Amino acid sequence: MMKFRFRRQGTDPHRDRLRHDLFAFSKTVEHGFPNQPSSLAYDPKLRIMAIGTKSGAVKIYGAPGVEFTGLHKETATVTQMHFLPGQGWLLSLLDDNTLHLWEIYQKEGCSHLEETRAVGLPGRPGFDSANCSPSITRVTVILLKSACDVACLGTEGGGVYFLALPGLTLLEEKTLFQDEILQSVPDDYRCGKALGPVESIQEHPQDPSKLLIGYSRGLVIIWDQTTRTVDHLFLGNQQLESLAWEHSGKTIVSSHSDGGYMVWAVNSSCQKTQQPVRSTIPYGPFPCKAINKILWRTCESGNPFIIFNGGMPRASYGDRHCVSVLQGQTLATLDFTSRVIDFFTVQGTEVAEGGFENPRALVVLVEEELVVIDLQTPGWPTIPAPYLAPLHSSAITCSYHISNVPLKLWERIIGAGEQQSPRLSSATWPINGGKNLAQEPTQRGLLLTGHEDGTVRFWDASGVSLKPLYKLGTANIFQTDCEHNDSLNQAGEEEWPPFRKVGCFDPYSDDPRLGIQKIALCKYTAKMVVAGTAGQVLVMELSDEKSEHAVSVATVDLLQDREGFTWKGHDRLAPKNGPVAFAPGFQPSVLVQCVPPAAVTAVTLHSEWNLVAFGTSHGFGLFDYYRRNPVLARCTLHPNDSLAMEGPLSRVKSLKKSLRQSFRRIRKSRVSGKKRVNANSPSSKVQEANAQLAEQAGPPEVEMTPVQRRIEPRSADDSLSGVVRCLYFADTFLRDAAHHGPTMWAGTNSGSVFAYALEVPSQEKFSERAVEAVLGKEIQLMHRAPVVAIAVLDGRGNPLPEPYEVSRDLAKAPDMQGSHSMLISSEEQFKVFTLPKVSAKTKFKLTAHEGCRVRKVALVSFASATSEDYAENCLACLTNLGDIHIFTVPGLRPQVHYGCIRKEDISGIASCVFTKHGQGFYLISPSEFERFSLSTRNVTEPLCSLEVSRLQDTSCLSNNFTATPKLPQANGTHVPRSPEANHSPADSDRSPEEHQAAFSPGPADSPNSSMENPLDTTGDITVEEVKDFLASSEEAERNLRNASEDEARPAGILIK
Repeated sequence: MMKFRFRRQGTDPHRDRLRHDLFAFSKTVEHGFPNQPSSLAYDPKLRIMAIGTKSGAVKIYGAPGVEFTGLHKETATVTQMHFLPGQGWLLSLLDDNTLHLWEIYQKEGCSHLEETRAVGLPGRPGFDSANCSPSITRVTVILLKSACDVACLGTEGGGVYFLALPGLTLLEEKTLFQDEILQSVPDDYRCGKALGPVESIQEHPQDPSKLLIGYSRGLVIIWDQTTRTVDHLFLGNQQLESLAWEHSGKTIVSSHSDGGYMVWAVNSSCQKTQQPVRSTIPYGPFPCKAINKILWRTCESGNPFIIFNGGMPRASYGDRHCVSVLQGQTLATLDFTSRVIDFFTVQGTEVAEGGFENPRALVVLVEEELVVIDLQTPGWPTIPAPYLAPLHSSAITCSYHISNVPLKLWERIIGAGEQQSPRLSSATWPINGGKNLAQEPTQRGLLLTGHEDGTVRFWDASGVSLKPLYKLGTANIFQTDCEHNDSLNQAGEEEWPPFRKVGCFDPYSDDPRLGIQKIALCKYTAKMVVAGTAGQVLVMELSDEKSEHAVSVATVDLLQDREGFTWKGHDRLAPKNGPVAFAPGFQPSVLVQCVPPAAVTAVTLHSEWNLVAFGTSHGFGLFDYYRRNPVLARCTLHPNDSLAMEGPLSRVKSLKKSLRQSFRRIRKSRVSGKKRVNANSPSSKVQEANAQLAEQAGPPEVEMTPVQRRIEPRSADDSLSGVVRCLYFADTFLRDAAHHGPTMWAGTNSGSVFAYALEVPSQEKFSERAVEAVLGKEIQLMHRAPVVAIAVLDGRGNPLPEPYEVSRDLAKAPDMQGSHSMLISSEEQFKVFTLPKVSAKTKFKLTAHEGCRVRKVALVSFASATSEDYAENCLACLTNLGDIHIFTVPGLRPQVHYGCIRKEDISGIASCVFTKHGQGFYLISPSEFERFSLSTRNVTEPLCSLEVSRLQDTSCLSNNFTATPKLPQANGTHVPRSPEANHSPADSDRSPEEHQAAFSPGPADSPNSSMENPLDTTGDITVEEVKDFLASSEEAERNLRNASEDEARPAGILIK
């Protein structure tokens, strides 16, 4: 009578070894654009670029696949970064006035990034300066000398200090104070005022011993370090922002706070220059904003490039974020949608004396994206980036991953994407340093992201770099304000300044109803379903030719004339009348509009049966897109489910109403606790049996199960109980054990599962006969927990193949001889039922054991790292605590669990998507995906090398310094996994017989065996309510007789 778990006889070493070969957790790489970038650096010799962020992250990029990531121990903004060219060292300055030296070093054939030294500088109120030289103050600007031996630090106090590299020790004898400079300044210029903070330090391009130093007040000097004298004075009167040399060293250019720049001649005959050669305010004459940075680059073809950011007319365009490129009479005002952080040009590393720099490209880092402009092609087009794409160009609303994409589909998607952007430059990516050592991806992976503006973006997720392939727009199908905006943009093309929109970050959506909620794609037929916020379901097909056609519209009423419900949310999107022009790519054929137009919560596609199923908070529907007619509509609303009628964009719900509902629920829970139960009802008998079992004591020699949490059944009238959470197609046994056929399954928020038997005609008769759906079974989970996923397993316990996989010999045919089973994953537990009887086989109560709820699940194939032929199908589950648990199927035996996402990161947990081969993605910021691996074998991580030529003796770095190993990050910047984590010392010593034994689990330890997960040991007995609508009357009587016999039998192990 008592349920208990027998004590196990120790662990199985074979299974432990096998588990080690299958499962290993690591965060491998971050895709997308760094969140909140704050600084930029470039190494022209190694051709690599670094981006620092406000959270203290350092990310270095070279050729595609060459990536390094580091994280400062302090969570502080990286305000400046500078490479020691060719050395593989990077100096970073944080806003807490600390300097940090990073080293790219070689280990086991691969390059790694590590922080090797840090020094604190006083300069902020309250900063502890006990361990530092008191003469150093707040750093404003840094210059690394070309010899890579000294760093020059300009400060707020106007002093310039010098640090020896790479030891970061202060060279006090070289310090330059303002007093020394002021001795050379004329009395009438001094006027008793300080020179202000150091704004810029630049090394003379032809004479490294000379420094160009600019002060905030406007004074610019050339300082000779060898003689410690002022070589030249430029007596500027306008507040200085930045300085730049012309390559020959005969000219300098200064930019100022009034939006102007001045060109000064360096004349060796006289020491003082009072007037510039040229002074101009490019966007004057009205007051302009400051030009924050300016570059001068010589060009063989004629006029030099003058590149600067800022300088916009303050009144009319003061809110614009611009970088201006000026060459002779040609001016382009590059207009970005977010703030400019920094920029640099890419040119040849060695320029001969008297030669030209000839910049190839301009690289601009703005707050939300990186844009590269080709300066050698007329018109200065944009060079497409192979990485650092702004995933959040419009906010991401959903994600979908497809593994093993066929080559033909892959090429067609790439072709459609190339035709979308003909104005892009064909120049090669200029930041191409380092060598990617990672193996070529064995299969093509496609990541699809749905966005708030109604677009779906296709990304190449096969390797380390996430590369954009194609963008699908859905807004042009509907009547929105898009056309009006386009006409406004065209009207402004001839105005002054000559703005040119660059970049793709556009956070503004024309209509929030356009937002994409769900995506489904068949990789074999190139059919796709995209569903949105206003109940729109678009069936699309990939076409290589442009087309102009009308989109068929069908309406499906999910309320089914249910009385007492009035939709109070947003209206549906109005489709355009008449033909619509479509570019090559995915083109819509049918628009299915759900009524009411609530957001679509689930969608699935079966291209072999020409069916698409979709669900909202009101019900679900089935649509035949071949014949273009609805097959089924079912309302899932509970009579009290009023919240479902308000919609996500409604403002109807008031605080008063919310409080009233809360008090009603509290009162109801108190009253229901005191209600007298009917003694003859089945539920009262179950409760009585549970109480008796709980009071009994078990035998002394058995080990009792750990205390489990008590899970209260949810109320049937909870708000939003009718939300459809999952939909699933399967060819399985629903009517009886002898005949299988097409079925559709739907799971809801209230723990209901609906199973429909489908009559699908053969492919030759699609046009003659309509698809029919008959309700087969209705299952109500006892605790009414939301159903997260449904899957059918064949007789061998394997998931059923996708449509067309078997007919095209791409997958093994499912076992139709043995009995099928159905896996239902709810928020609280996993349960396997036999089909067609729907009797419980085994289960695992996650909430009771772990105190967490299921958020995402997926069936994943894990391949062994040591045997090519062995793989297991498992269930991967992400919980609301951010943990990932892996279970065998159909045995539901727990294998491993890992902490992956911080439990506070709700958006990260909600955005997680698993791949079919043991990897996954989740958003760590609006613009970045973290990629992780659960598989020992299937890992995508940066493996690269960078050849550096060190000029300095690095022995000083090893003295008195121990690198602090970083702790694994629960979120954010990942920590590369060590190679040792993948390999057990015992693996290499394993004999072939041991290998065979490890890959041949016994019957009691097989992942397909339900014996390995003993049925639950709690002292309560519950059963699922199953209604069978297909059983004959004789079978129903037989089932009823069997059930009564079971009740009379003594209680054994029962399934909850």
